[in-house]
Amino acid sequence: MSALPHRLLYVTDLGYEAKGRRYCDEDIRLSARLRRDFAVALCHPLDAARLMGSFDAVVVRNSGPVLHYQEAYDAFRAQARAAGTRVYNPLTGRADMTGKRYLAELSAAGYPVIPTVERAEDLGLLPEAEMYVVKPRAGADSIGMAFVPGERLADVVLGEVLVQPRIPFRYEVSFYFVDRDFQYALYAPDPGRRWELERYEPGAADLEFARRFIDWNTLGHGIQRVDACRAPDGELLLVELEDLNPYLSLDLVDEGTREAFAVRMAASLRDVLG
Repeated sequence: MSALPHRLLYVTDLGYEAKGRRYCDEDIRLSARLRRDFAVALCHPLDAARLMGSFDAVVVRNSGPVLHYQEAYDAFRAQARAAGTRVYNPLTGRADMTGKRYLAELSAAGYPVIPTVERAEDLGLLPEAEMYVVKPRAGADSIGMAFVPGERLADVVLGEVLVQPRIPFRYEVSFYFVDRDFQYALYAPDPGRRWELERYEPGAADLEFARRFIDWNTLGHGIQRVDACRAPDGELLLVELEDLNPYLSLDLVDEGTREAFAVRMAASLRDVLG
């Protein structure tokens, strides 16, 4: 008699409306594919804490910006840690899972990141620019982001925000990983159309760039998306490292790539479940 499949609580907000993306479609299709290997139940992020005790693992997917339900999310994390619940991605991420402060830390450490500061005394370290970007440490989906002219930069009140120069980049590109394994890359040829993505074939230097941040994050298992921009001089600079609930744009890749991603994700989950 074959063993019963592991039970996964798949956390998603099917009603969340994201600009330029269909969160619900991606999660309906990916969770359906995972049912070949696991018993899967979908739930809203506000229900995860009270339901997770009946499952072998919790898979956090397109659950929307947690700042919309921060108190409930913090309670979920605390409860999962106390109970030893397996969460995927694991709750040990050092990037967007903890907010945006890591961008300033990486910038100060000399990583190829859009220059970022979080203290007023460090504003002078930023390169001169006509416009600066001010974003909340706890921001997501561009919520709370503002643009400030250079002559008003000294008026910015720091504390809960980060400041970056506005880079006139050529395009944005995203690299998608499961564990440490690269899966595919997509890019937005038009900087003004972030989610109109096309397939991107990365070179060795591109993958070395992306893997540098995967290595930095030291996340043993999980899905990560490395977002970067191509600066005018050709250098890639990190925009963000999404390690909480990265949207995958699986509808924009071919069937073979989608299947390969699902197979690799299932293998990663089996490793987590033991």
